Amino acid sequence: MLRILKSTNRLKQYIMSRIGKLPISIPAGVKVTLSKDNVIEVVGKKATLHQKIDPDITVEIEGSVITFKRPSDHKRHRSMHGLYRSLVNNMIIGVTEGFEIKQEFVGVGYRVTAQPGNVLDFALGYSHNILMSLPPEIEVEVKAEKRANPLITLRSVDKQLLGQIAAKIRSLRAPEPYKGKGIKYVGEVLRRKAGKTASK
Repeated sequence: MLRILKSTNRLKQYIMSRIGKLPISIPAGVKVTLSKDNVIEVVGKKATLHQKIDPDITVEIEGSVITFKRPSDHKRHRSMHGLYRSLVNNMIIGVTEGFEIKQEFVGVGYRVTAQPGNVLDFALGYSHNILMSLPPEIEVEVKAEKRANPLITLRSVDKQLLGQIAAKIRSLRAPEPYKGKGIKYVGEVLRRKAGKTASK
């Protein structure tokens, strides 16, 4: 078991290192600059994003290509190498296309409504409704049709923030393993458990 775990860790480090070595192509209409403080600014048609880069990681912007280099093969440097490459790549996708997450409310009486001020009102079977104020960077669309589970669509240029908000919403009523009631991601496959049966 220990050998398997060590092999798995080595595989993850190799994958992260391989990701870090991949160059990023800057699409047309996107401007990427690196400040003296090692802060990358990505400007696109949808927004402007910033990301602080660790001083140990070298960022080179040549023409329409961004590359990342690490000073050594130390575990910390390998992990940061792949991390910052992925973060900057997500920033470029965010300012050009944006990100989207859809969630489904499964359960009798479970519903969600959008209130003014980017506030969501959840009815999830508790004694009271739950109100959640969303950051201005998050766009939300609520779809509730008859004989269909309510759906919400979250959109943002910031993938990290979008994922955090979606996870927070899911945690309000995580899907239970027997009937699958709760808030789940659209397309999410849940591991179901068999319920107890009456003894004959």
